Amino acid sequence: MRTTIWTPSDGESRRNVGGRSYPGRVNVEFSAEIWFWKGPSPWHWVTVPDEECGALEATVALVSYGWGMIPVRAQIGDTEWTTSLTPKDGQYILPLKTSVRRAEGIELGDTISVRLTIDA
Repeated sequence: MRTTIWTPSDGESRRNVGGRSYPGRVNVEFSAEIWFWKGPSPWHWVTVPDEECGALEATVALVSYGWGMIPVRAQIGDTEWTTSLTPKDGQYILPLKTSVRRAEGIELGDTISVRLTIDA
């Protein structure tokens, strides 16, 4: 699994909230396996690995619209879309739309590379 976290260069904007400096944008890239939840609203998901959750957690105070949800721009292959990460068991999970899975030819159990962008 390849994991990369990067933030803006020194020339890009940073925000100061409560005495802490946050990047104007946080980008996270990782690989993970697709899983399926059969609950009342069945959906395919990817769990963000623990290593990346700290960088995401740092943005919650700036971007969450409630319940710890983090709005993101997600990209898999050539397909990019807007969605929100959902907190679950101390991590975050990314929902995968059917249209994204079809466009990229990915299925349950596949390991995929994901890029997330959070404008903090």
